[in-house]
Amino acid sequence: MKKSIVLMTGLCILSLHYLYSQGSPDYDGGLKVKFNEDGSKYLRVISWAQVQTTYNDNVADDASSINFNLRRARILMFAQINSKFLILTHFGLNSLNSGTMSPVGKGEGSQLFFHDVWAQYSIAENHTIGGGLHYFNGISRLNNQSTLNIMTLDNNRQSWSTIGLTDQFARHIGIFAKGKFGGLQYRIAVNDAITNGLDAREPEVNGAAVYGGRRLIGSKDAGKVIAGYFDYNFLDQESNFLPFKVGSYLGGKKVFNIGAGFFLHPSGSVYADGTGELHGEDVSIFAIDAFYDSPLGENGAAITAYATFQSNDYGRDYLFSAYGTGSMIYGHVGYVIPGDKTKTRFQPYVSYGSNSYDAVDDNRNILGIGINSYMSGHNSKLTLEYKNEEFGDSTGTLTLQAMIYL
Repeated sequence: MKKSIVLMTGLCILSLHYLYSQGSPDYDGGLKVKFNEDGSKYLRVISWAQVQTTYNDNVADDASSINFNLRRARILMFAQINSKFLILTHFGLNSLNSGTMSPVGKGEGSQLFFHDVWAQYSIAENHTIGGGLHYFNGISRLNNQSTLNIMTLDNNRQSWSTIGLTDQFARHIGIFAKGKFGGLQYRIAVNDAITNGLDAREPEVNGAAVYGGRRLIGSKDAGKVIAGYFDYNFLDQESNFLPFKVGSYLGGKKVFNIGAGFFLHPSGSVYADGTGELHGEDVSIFAIDAFYDSPLGENGAAITAYATFQSNDYGRDYLFSAYGTGSMIYGHVGYVIPGDKTKTRFQPYVSYGSNSYDAVDDNRNILGIGINSYMSGHNSKLTLEYKNEEFGDSTGTLTLQAMIYL
């Protein structure tokens, strides 16, 4: 039959994957431009927005306790003309608020930028290589977390373990390989480290390390990073077509995975000895984790649980923002209350993380208590969360987030 371009909702090659992973009875595979009759040549488009209202009483006397934030505004597109190769483009902005807006939308915080642009090629059944600005990260499931279906209000911040230090918003430019051997899935990557990372400090004599190896000692010794993540799927098999890990299936699958991952950056950090001479220190991060998501009976109830232990070596006594040499434990659990899957569903949850740092005696402890209201699975939901963070001082924040994605 004559080829045509048909705008449609449904009949995507991966429609079952997206239906189950998002838990929506209305989504049915999303938006697709089909270039042939069987849908094997297509363009897939996803768009989403997350808008927040936050309350924080730990502010200056002249500051408002209530503020608004456009947490994410994104568009993601990927296309195939055959199963041998794929191109993906993902752009948007993050955390647009009164402090990052500009009068005519040209300020740094107002700008759209590319999150991902990569091409990938199938070299054998279930095995793919690719390159570009990509999100095939190592370390843990949460370092590969999708922002479409996070169970908690947002990802555990410390689990995006290199964001802004060696990458652009958790993405590196490099090459990757991904695939699976039965139930074992893998992703490995070799990437360039960013030159101008967030840690712009200069090393102090006999002081702590700073994360700036490529900037301070050059790309020959400190230019590359290596990362990998491996997880075994004991029950239902998760899709690894894209790198983004699902946060909660809402009982749409029965999943139990155990994973392990790493991140290595030779001479990624730098310290100055007693004479002021600079020396590179290897950065190494390792983690193990487990993920469980399952329906409970036939009445719509479901459980989601996740736990991880992570060892972080950013260099001697390293401490910058949320990151530091030491260790981290983190976990969360959520329960979907029984009810009609075609109506609004509720999922209370709790999360807890504790981060220890070699440089200080205090741990950073973070407790989150929240509830999701799913009006159409993850495609339309409200999240209310209270988060308390203790690190020297104690800070409590209450946030209401509305999210829609199509």
